[in-house]
Amino acid sequence: MLKSFRGRIIIILGVIGLSVGYLWTRGLKLGLDLQGGIHLVLEIDDPDGTLTPERRADAIDRAERIIRTRVDEFGVEEPLIQKSGDDRIIVELAGLDDESRAKEIINQQAYLEWKLVLETTEIDPALERLDRAVVAAIGEEGLREMGRATEVTETTASIEQLLFSEPGDTVETADSAAVDVADVVAAEGDAATAEDESPDGVQPEEQELNLRPFTGLLNRGDAGTYTVDAADAETASDFMALPEFQRAMPRNVSLQWGWDSIPIGGRFYRELYVLEETAFLTGDQLDDATANRDQQFNQPQVLFELNRRGGRAFQQLTGAHIGDRIAIVLDGEVVSAPVVRDRIGSRGSIDLGTADMNEATDLALVLRAGALPAPLRIMEERAVGPSLGQDSVDQGRIAGIVGIIAVIVIMILYYKVAGMLAVTALGIYLVLVLGGLAVLNATLTLPGIAGLILSIGMAVDANVLIFERVREELAARRAPRTAVDEGFGNAVSAIVDANLTTLITGLILFQFGTGPVRGFAVTLCIGIVASFFSALYVTRTLFLMYLSGKRGSDPVSI
Repeated sequence: MLKSFRGRIIIILGVIGLSVGYLWTRGLKLGLDLQGGIHLVLEIDDPDGTLTPERRADAIDRAERIIRTRVDEFGVEEPLIQKSGDDRIIVELAGLDDESRAKEIINQQAYLEWKLVLETTEIDPALERLDRAVVAAIGEEGLREMGRATEVTETTASIEQLLFSEPGDTVETADSAAVDVADVVAAEGDAATAEDESPDGVQPEEQELNLRPFTGLLNRGDAGTYTVDAADAETASDFMALPEFQRAMPRNVSLQWGWDSIPIGGRFYRELYVLEETAFLTGDQLDDATANRDQQFNQPQVLFELNRRGGRAFQQLTGAHIGDRIAIVLDGEVVSAPVVRDRIGSRGSIDLGTADMNEATDLALVLRAGALPAPLRIMEERAVGPSLGQDSVDQGRIAGIVGIIAVIVIMILYYKVAGMLAVTALGIYLVLVLGGLAVLNATLTLPGIAGLILSIGMAVDANVLIFERVREELAARRAPRTAVDEGFGNAVSAIVDANLTTLITGLILFQFGTGPVRGFAVTLCIGIVASFFSALYVTRTLFLMYLSGKRGSDPVSI
């Protein structure tokens, strides 16, 4: 079939139809330099200067690999991801529909931990100490300026009343005055110790003001949690970040926010979880993560699978804590905290509540890629327009048209009918190259256009070699059909050598190059394969069609 005339026609029409079909359905993707996109410069975030040069170099290498994996899974074609200096990474992404989503995926830490949820009684005795730590760090005047100096005089409101009242409820004090829970503090321990804390032996009733900046923000939550009004969450975070606050925390206990706000009584609150400080499992032991929907509630979730070591540890801990809650912590925030109903092995799920499916897909993506070794901050961000500019694009189009017309005219004037056949084959070649780009879903960039032009030159060069060999055979007074067969047969070795060496070079550039170099290599390799097919198969088929309409004694115009 490959050598018969009818078979040749069927194959050529099939390849052309396939190329046109992919071009019609997929179109061509343009690179950053032709259609614009975003340009980001990321830097290792080390404000305290704790990273040594060796650790910084290792962190930037690992961050580059992880970002590249995330971007590849995100589906951005022909991204530019490269190191700049010792602590920066340049990322260029072309033609994105959702730039903010891409930035979140690139910059997300994705540090996953599993921690036990503790009872609030683990931290209740330390609440008074935490308040005093905040007061010591900021001062009474500073708290008054912040509006966080809460007055509580002669109150008998207890810790139990505070923690077992719903947000917005009131608590009765000794003088029957109604005080909002947000303004009530854990004061039982303070009443017992105020004499020791007061300078010069001043009695508690003589103190004019009790400051409860942190506990005044707390309300009772579910088991192992407090709730904080969403408007006060930032203030509470500032208090919790104070070194004095951290030193006053009970040993092996941590406070961490929930991932999202929750509605209670018409207001939004953030949950504050009481957790074991040390995680019993981390994302390093994660093998796979995929997005899915909960069959019962149709809510998005991420299914995860642990490796053998992680699965054993998870199974042991869940077996020992049936009925308790386990928090799944991502980048320091609790994504979900399910109750353990039974022993769990190496597979589990992360329920995302009100999140949409895109968020679940993105979370699974970054978990598979792994956690960044160090935080990154965006040093520079800009939207990039086509770097060529519309004038340059128009000039390039004109130059390309003029060049193609010049090639057509020269080939026809010099090789006559054979030149017309070569021009026809060249048109088919262009369709094949563009179709190949569409089939591979590759992106056309400015360097890619350079590769396309180079491969056009190689396609013309192959036709020139063939025609000159045919001329030599005709000069030796061979019959036209024999001259054509001999000309193509004798030119094959030279064409194969030239195309094969260039193809190997293109593959090396694709394997080891990045960004624009790979764009050039992709187009060049596709062009070489298409030029080989068009020169040796399409052009010869056109010659056979031309010779079939001539008598054996008629001369061939070449």
